[in-house]
Amino acid sequence: MSHDAVLSARHLTRHYQIKGGTFSKPATVKALNEASFELYPGQTLAVVGESGCGKSTLARVLTMIEPPTSGELTIGGHHVSLKEGQRPPAELRREVQIIFQNPYGSLNPRKTVATMLEEPLRLNRREMSAAERRDKALEMIAKVGLRPEHADRYPHMFSGGQRQRIAIARALMLNPRILVLDEPVSALDLSIQAQVLNLLADLQDEFGLAYVFISHDLSVVRRIADDVIVMYFGQPVETGPAEAVFTTPRHPYTQALFSATPVADPNRQRERVKLKGEPPSPLSPPPGCPFAPRCHLATEECVKIDPPLETVAEGVKVACIHVDEAMARYAGVGAR
Repeated sequence: MSHDAVLSARHLTRHYQIKGGTFSKPATVKALNEASFELYPGQTLAVVGESGCGKSTLARVLTMIEPPTSGELTIGGHHVSLKEGQRPPAELRREVQIIFQNPYGSLNPRKTVATMLEEPLRLNRREMSAAERRDKALEMIAKVGLRPEHADRYPHMFSGGQRQRIAIARALMLNPRILVLDEPVSALDLSIQAQVLNLLADLQDEFGLAYVFISHDLSVVRRIADDVIVMYFGQPVETGPAEAVFTTPRHPYTQALFSATPVADPNRQRERVKLKGEPPSPLSPPPGCPFAPRCHLATEECVKIDPPLETVAEGVKVACIHVDEAMARYAGVGAR
């Protein structure tokens, strides 16, 4: 793995201003708060959490679809400086590509596969001839496991797994160094999921790609991730190497997420760590730690302090003032 990060995020934050209505005041929704990490060639960084935790907002900021409200984003050594409504420079757009959850929604039904794959080249590689673009499209079709005759067919002629392969091929046409994968296999059958994940792993090895893999499916994440960021209410609450986080989850929220995941081992009994209530409304965030209203370890201190991410083990950071107690409780629950 290279020592030079292809992407660096420092305190990335994205807030949305909500206009007030007749009976309501203007408000600020803090969709993403203080996300910091580095991404290296060949690395898969997984971002996990419940719906509404800020995963997709992070994806839009990393792919420069939206600018951060504050914080720093550096891609390929270039500092990204965008204002609202501004398009990123073409060379930075080429570095980062995104693959969405629903491959049918992201493919133009009126265009053939070859036309869609050639489009990024027409826009960004004007020096290429039509024959060169066609050759490159056919080469990429083969790389994602499709056949040459698929080039002149339309999206509706393909299965969900094949459509996702087409979306992956299109994302790779400009030779990006980073792929942001937003729930890329959650709409697919389990057997097809495995095929697409294997394809992504092969492409990562071949091209040295760095992946930001956004998912709520922890069994998929455990299989493919090198590092994990666990998000809650727009901010990271636990980060670290995937093996360390999965083996010894330290934040009460991470523990609750993991305990709800089915385990294939019938001899391994685990009592659920249950969450109280629902995630708080982003329009009225709770005081102190945002997880406190749902946490079984919450004390008066938790309502006063929003704890920062702090290193608690090698490479592992947790935003919780009751880490030791959480680990002791979790070990006791897991052993039952």
